[in-house]
Amino acid sequence: MDDTTDLWAGLAHLEPPNEPLRPMWDEPVPLNPRRELPTFPVHALPDWLGGMVAGVAEETQTPVDLAGCLALAVLATAAGGRAAVHVRGHWREPVNLYTAVALPPGNRKSAVFALMTGPLLAAEKALVELSGPRRAEAETTARLARSAADKAAQKAAAAEPGLRDQLTAEAVHLAQQADEMTVPAKPQLVADDVTPESLATLVADQDGRMSVMSAEGEIFDIIAGRYSGTPNMGIFLKGHAGDMVRVNRQGRDAQHVEAPAITMGLAIQPEVLDALGRVKGADGRGLLARFLYAKPLSLVGSRNLTPDLLPEETAATYAKQLGGLTLALADWTDPAVLNLTPDADAVLLAYQKVTESRIGKGRSLHPVIKWASKRDGAVARIAGLLHLATHPDNGWMVPIEAATVANAVEIGDYFTAHALEVFDAMGADPAQEAAHQLLAHLKEQRLSGFTKRELFRGLSRGDFPAMTDLDPALTLLEEHGWVRQQPAPPRTGRGGRPPSPRFDTHPAVTPPLTTG
Repeated sequence: MDDTTDLWAGLAHLEPPNEPLRPMWDEPVPLNPRRELPTFPVHALPDWLGGMVAGVAEETQTPVDLAGCLALAVLATAAGGRAAVHVRGHWREPVNLYTAVALPPGNRKSAVFALMTGPLLAAEKALVELSGPRRAEAETTARLARSAADKAAQKAAAAEPGLRDQLTAEAVHLAQQADEMTVPAKPQLVADDVTPESLATLVADQDGRMSVMSAEGEIFDIIAGRYSGTPNMGIFLKGHAGDMVRVNRQGRDAQHVEAPAITMGLAIQPEVLDALGRVKGADGRGLLARFLYAKPLSLVGSRNLTPDLLPEETAATYAKQLGGLTLALADWTDPAVLNLTPDADAVLLAYQKVTESRIGKGRSLHPVIKWASKRDGAVARIAGLLHLATHPDNGWMVPIEAATVANAVEIGDYFTAHALEVFDAMGADPAQEAAHQLLAHLKEQRLSGFTKRELFRGLSRGDFPAMTDLDPALTLLEEHGWVRQQPAPPRTGRGGRPPSPRFDTHPAVTPPLTTG
């Protein structure tokens, strides 16, 4: 008997393996890679504003992007419709902005909103109180004028034929005077859940200026047609560009708003952006291109539970500067014109050349050409806001400097990177995002194997409401070699629910832990 025969004889008594030998793993294919997105450049803001952004982000343990984008939105609320940047020639940019930050639930968006918008609401309250006597006088004067016109009409109606024509003419004159009298609306800076029709009325009543600030994404549902059944985005398009709006109100003459200035500062859930991308006409008519997007990484799961609190001095300075700027610009009827120094114009022109070189076919910004075509104007608007924040007492009297435009350019680059990611996500296969979520969960939990039911139980119901919602993502992960479904065990014939499919994960999902 040779050695081989002896070997097999010696192994004959061993039990066969319980499981078949599994094939070796190949190198997994990366999923569609996500961009490494920059964080909001807080250092580009004036000190009093950047300090507030950093302090709010620290206390609330939220990405600085949220407070940073809201900082721009509150500045735009304070100055929108009251200032414009004169670039060159006939090119002027108003300083209102549309910003949208996408963050999942649980990221304390409401807390950040309250801290960043509180001084705006305080300024609004102050404006209401300051305008009280003027509004009361206008209401009384209008009421007396209407009463006098009514009495004159009654007198003319009862007059003798010889006096009727003269008294009628007097009554008509008094009625015309009464009709021409207007009562100023109660000042309002911020709205939330508002229909397009109501927003148009608010814009008309508030001398062309209004801001929509919300920690939810309901405004997008309204734009998509929650109440009307069809998308209604006209006021949002014109309110960003400053195009004339005609407001028709029941029982009153049509009113024209020559240069409306709407600002939007929104914090929404990421899936709301996907829904916005599917709103009929939102892309074609340019609504999507008007927003400055941010899609920061959530800090949930890695937050400091004992953070530094927002310093009282920082909050007080922020309230004083923002409130002062808001009140200083509130009564401007003609926008303050903010000019660029020659050096500042050179910085902006260089940025325009970069944009132009990148929007052609096959270039990096061509996939977002509609958005990119507006980014130079957005940078000019941001420069105007940073300038006013740097000079809140006299910004309308001094030109915008090159350093301010350079800071605006850095913020513009930040928004460009996030816009590329957001528009990619809008057009991406939903299974890609879900597969990224599953793979991140597997790595975080270090799962070397799992059943489909176990995986489902460990995930958020908001992301995967039903177990079948896992199927496209699991299929994609299996196609890329990150997971592998085990063969189904033989059925026993006893009936009942079949066992949940079991998967193995690639060893790269659970690499050996290293010790320091």
